[in-house]
Amino acid sequence: MKPEHLKLLRDRFWRLNNLYWITDKNGKKVRFRMTQEQIDYFQGMHTRNIILKARQLGFTTLVCIVQLDAALFEAAKCALIAHTLTDAKRLFREKIKYAYDNLPAEIKAANPARNDAAGELVFSKGGSLYVSTSFRGGTLRYLHVSEFGKICAKYPHKAREIVTGAFEAVAADCFVTIESTAEGRAGYFFDYSQSAEKQQLSGTPLGLLDWKFFFFSWWRNPLYWLDPATAVIPQRLTDYFNDLEAKHGIQTNPGQRAWYTAKEKTLGDDMKREYPSIPVEAFQQSVEGAYYAQQFTRLYAEGRIGAIPNNSHLPVMTFWDIGVGDSTAIWFVRQVGTEYHVIDYYENSGEGLRHYMKVLKNKGYTYSEHWGPHDIENREFGSDAKSRKDIAKEGYEIDGERYSIKFQVVPKTGVDTGIEAAREILPRCVFDESKCEEGITHLENYRKEWDDKRGCWKDKPLHDKTSHGSDGFRYFAVAMTKRKPVPTSTQSLRI
Repeated sequence: MKPEHLKLLRDRFWRLNNLYWITDKNGKKVRFRMTQEQIDYFQGMHTRNIILKARQLGFTTLVCIVQLDAALFEAAKCALIAHTLTDAKRLFREKIKYAYDNLPAEIKAANPARNDAAGELVFSKGGSLYVSTSFRGGTLRYLHVSEFGKICAKYPHKAREIVTGAFEAVAADCFVTIESTAEGRAGYFFDYSQSAEKQQLSGTPLGLLDWKFFFFSWWRNPLYWLDPATAVIPQRLTDYFNDLEAKHGIQTNPGQRAWYTAKEKTLGDDMKREYPSIPVEAFQQSVEGAYYAQQFTRLYAEGRIGAIPNNSHLPVMTFWDIGVGDSTAIWFVRQVGTEYHVIDYYENSGEGLRHYMKVLKNKGYTYSEHWGPHDIENREFGSDAKSRKDIAKEGYEIDGERYSIKFQVVPKTGVDTGIEAAREILPRCVFDESKCEEGITHLENYRKEWDDKRGCWKDKPLHDKTSHGSDGFRYFAVAMTKRKPVPTSTQSLRI
């Protein structure tokens, strides 16, 4: 090999943009060249990276090429974790194996690979590249997790395995990248994104184990453009684009607006999740299988989640999901005309009833009604055969005074009936975004359980950390549907 060629091969950036072949969206063989978004990520890469992005920006392709190059030229051990086994096989076959097979014969001969049929390339000089749905054991220099948001939403047990297994296989000074479109406001991907974005905005220096936040929007990509003459842009989208410019300084041209309009006709409510304009927008979209997806899309669009009017002269109703040795969740709601103002939310675990009564006292609200689940009337062992309803009515001494709660019992209904009641009442609700943040997150991410074997959603809720808050809200909806009208002169009850 000529000296000038050897010099070029020592330049990693040159190799990545000149040695490798891929197929484009039309199936045509083309030489891989980094886009501007890919260059921004590659040149800004940290030891821990999180990419929130619009679809079809080619980051998985980039990572496949980067990892193949590292295994081939640096003897690095690399792994790529895909959303599903089908995706893993496709990535290996169409991106990694294809790029390797189309390398110059001289380069392949200098460091041949074996075991390529098992989703893994193992090079004679020590490097390797493994593609699957998980990784545990061994050590890695490069790890990439594709569509991590979807893994967190659909396979939470698998996400935990990745965090506790695969992440731990990467030393602090090596490289992990997780990338995804958003999938609701819960799970590792959401938590890591929120934390990383806040650190970026604060200007706090990154440590080796801190996540660096990358966000790549649709409007930065010049390919997302259509002839303006092909689209009629509705006023609501014109208002949306004007709002982006006024609030965030994001200017969109007529061709971009035409593309967005056409794409939204296909994607509908999923548009902002798949092609977000700003980070917060991505996480306001619903997750697959979420029970209240359409309702929350409307609530955000209508501005019903945010700061709410001060109606402190009106009494507050509380709605409880009471756990035994588990979480207890409480919603605080005011009825204002025909609307329900959801003003507060509280959840805790490992505490007794006295703790929650003290929380209500310290909130300082004037209470009119307290609603508990039907099992609040069950008799408790070790409590003189009294129910929790009876114990609450007797009360406790708190801060030198005796406080009690007179619970009403939510009528017992099926879960499906309660979910329908919640869907019906949500359009009449207004949420305090700050005080109800945790509860809102639970409602947005309350979803059906995924049947991995059949590849479909089961007809029952997934029991996870969203369950208690969602059950409490369901009790609120059922109680308001079935209760008798309360006169406006009703005196508030002391707790």
